[in-house]
Parts: sequence; C-alpha cells; structure tokens
Amino acid sequence: MDIRQIGLVGYGEVGSIFGAGLKDKPGIQGVSAWDLKFKDAAARTRATGNGIAAKESMAQLCAGADLVISAVTASNTLAVAQEAAPHLRAGTFFLDLNSASPGTKQQAAALIDKAGAHYVEAGVMTSVPPYGIKCPMLLGGLKARALAEAINAWGMDAKAVSDRLGVASAIKMSRSVMIKGLEALVIESYATARQYGVEEYVIPTLQETYPGIDWTQQGAYLFSRVVQHGKRRAEEMREAANTVREAGFDPFMASAIADKQQFVADCARDGVFEGLPKDARWQDYADRLIKASQRA
Repeated sequence: MDIRQIGLVGYGEVGSIFGAGLKDKPGIQGVSAWDLKFKDAAARTRATGNGIAAKESMAQLCAGADLVISAVTASNTLAVAQEAAPHLRAGTFFLDLNSASPGTKQQAAALIDKAGAHYVEAGVMTSVPPYGIKCPMLLGGLKARALAEAINAWGMDAKAVSDRLGVASAIKMSRSVMIKGLEALVIESYATARQYGVEEYVIPTLQETYPGIDWTQQGAYLFSRVVQHGKRRAEEMREAANTVREAGFDPFMASAIADKQQFVADCARDGVFEGLPKDARWQDYADRLIKASQRA
C-alpha cells in the first residue's frame, strides 16, 4: 500500500495530534487538513505552524490525499462522508475515527465505497491525548486488515476485528455506554451526596465494594473530563443511544447519559467551573454544580 499524502478532516484535538504524529513518518510526503474553523486566519496559522498544510475546502483536501482521516464530532460523521465522497479519488482510503453508531458508519461507507474509495471504520478505544497516534483502535471493513498493517508500520496500534462494517463501532459504542455512564453516575451521585453532606459515608462504601478503584481520585478525574469534553461526550452518547436502538432495545440509559453529559457541558459553557485549577477536587466541581442549581 502506497500512502504518501494524508488528509485530515477536522483539526481539533484529535486531528492535531494525528497530524503531529504522522507528518514525519517514513514515506509520508505531507499531511494536510481542512476544518470549518480554517475560515479564521488564526486557525490556519496554527495548522501551518505545526507543519500541516491548511486546505481551503474539502475538495482541495481530497484531491491530493491517499488516506483521508475523518476526526470530527459524532454528529458530523455522516455529513463529512457526504461532502467528501464526490471528491475522493478511486483507491483512496477513508479512515473514520468518529464515535458513531454501526448504522451511521454503514451509511457513510456506502457513500465512500460508491465513489470508488475504501471506507474503514475505527473504534477508538480510549482517550487519544495520553497515547497520541498509539491510541488503541479497532478497525472494520473489507480493507481493514490492509490498512491496519500499513498504519501499524508507523507506530499506530490498530487491530482489524472484522470485514463487516459496524462490528468495530458496536464494540466502541457498547463500551461507551459503560464508561460515559460511569462518569454520569459519579457526577450525579457525588454532587447529591455533597449537597446532603453525606459524602464521607458514601465514598467509603464504594471503596469497600470496589476496592480496585480509588473513588476519590477517580471522582475528580471523571468530573474534570466531563467538564472539559461534555459536549463531545453527549454527541457520542446520542450515537450510543442509536446503537442500542439499532440493536432493538429502548436506549433508556444511553439517552439519560447523553442528557447528563450535555447538562455538565452547558454548565461549563456558562462559566460554572471557571477558575478551577486542573488539579481541582471532585468536591470543588460538585460545589459549583450545587451553587448553579441554587441560582436556577
């Protein structure tokens, strides 16, 4: 497989990390990116300053790319495939990193494959920043094994799990119900306990029941992650709800998790957590939520 030019759709946290990690790999002649934010000159300058060619349109990005990596929010997964498909060259690989349901990925694949390109879905199995391009991911699709072999040669950690589209996403989304659900449960449980003044009783019982988790430290971490990424997590959980629905179940839990993530995201947008340090305790986050609820 001869991949020399990589195009990134989306130059946010994940896109910029992948760009930095891939641009100097052997055989890669260039990495470009396109993002709606590139309408702002400062956003383009940020990309070019990192050695990434900032393109003016999706068409321009796809015209020269051997591998297009879609790294946008879950709600834009299908829209990106729809916009990219008419501009992809035959034989181009399209790697979809987005957290979307199997059904959404299958719709995106139909568009890309019809254009003569090769769609590969990815289920990114943990947070990207600590791992960079070595973040574990599961790949699915007819060309998943071939692409996994190629990108693993760059130091990535990709495992092809199925030739069938939707399997990798089903794994990712099923896991997300649990992981993002734990975040939502901790926030609701801890803030409620804090309001009643019973956290000194609640936390030790959790520690006793599940001693392998440091519930105080983990609580602070989970609060911070949702405060920072709640909007993106809410979108992912809406896709998780779609995944549950596609499986034939009512997504009671996934939908509630999405609502809780969105609630915290809205609080963050409104400045509820403004000024809290990176090492803030879970109690600090909970106190801000309690004050916000009292003002409402």
